[in-house]
Amino acid sequence: MSKIKVGFGFDVHQLKAGHPFVLGGVNLEHHSGAFGHSDADVLLHAICDALLGAANLRDIGYHFSNTDDRWKGISSLILLQEVTRLLKEKDWSIGNIDAMVCLEAPKINPHIPAMKTHIAQAASISEEDISIKATTNEQLGFIGRQEGVVAYAVCLLEKL
Repeated sequence: MSKIKVGFGFDVHQLKAGHPFVLGGVNLEHHSGAFGHSDADVLLHAICDALLGAANLRDIGYHFSNTDDRWKGISSLILLQEVTRLLKEKDWSIGNIDAMVCLEAPKINPHIPAMKTHIAQAASISEEDISIKATTNEQLGFIGRQEGVVAYAVCLLEKL
């Protein structure tokens, strides 16, 4: 009987004018972008936390501290590659990833295929095992006012 575990991840970043908006490894055109220590890719950060949590390997802040200059401005795809390496060291295989992004704008539907390609390459899994969805916050709260962006992710890991 194989061992499986489920992980949950969440991330939020403030949106600020003059910053790039990177989501799922894709640069999006928008009047503001996510602000953070790395590239502030909330989707990838939520996915990393889900994967780390399922494997009981703590969280993204533990492995990639925002006080460590090695991670300043780094692509979160590199962080996902590192998380995938940590999982392999512990004999975990990624079964699937399901993610939800909550933002008012920009619309991400046209970019989902490219996001899935980037994530699949970084995590060494099939695009078929990645689901990315988006919703708005119905113009409510900081998301509705376009002051921030949120992402949630769940994953399934299987022991090799």
